[in-house]
Amino acid sequence: MTSPKSEMYALPSHLIRRLNQICVAQFSAAMADANLNLTPVQYSVLWAVQDFPGVDQASVAKQIGYDRATLGKVVDRLEQKGLLRREISQNDRRAREIYLTKDGKTLLDLAHPVVLASQDKMLPGISAEEHAAFLDLMLRISEAANQETTAPTLSPMEP
Repeated sequence: MTSPKSEMYALPSHLIRRLNQICVAQFSAAMADANLNLTPVQYSVLWAVQDFPGVDQASVAKQIGYDRATLGKVVDRLEQKGLLRREISQNDRRAREIYLTKDGKTLLDLAHPVVLASQDKMLPGISAEEHAAFLDLMLRISEAANQETTAPTLSPMEP
């Protein structure tokens, strides 16, 4: 009979949390090696704003699957760093549109190749076929469980 401790190491929740820790550590190391000051969430926000200039904060949260209230703090920090700017919407004076600044665009352009180059290190110990299959499975699971989370994302194809 297996002990509860050994069973923990086979739980999807434990393994996914560990993979997240590993990926965040690898992302952070890659950013530090490139002398870039950027977290995974900040990177995602900058990328979403680049793809959808003038987007509102709630839409950015949906785009990256992040809690709206917490995302507000991330956007505040990025704005304080001069990487984003918010403007009052011409269509709705209560809404704020978010745009990349020149510094934000420059940082994102520097970060993209670093992030892309670090992706192979995120899933060590598996073959190319297993890597592709694992990505496919993660995408299918994420899409199937998307509405079960407190921060569902839009489909990758939605603006």
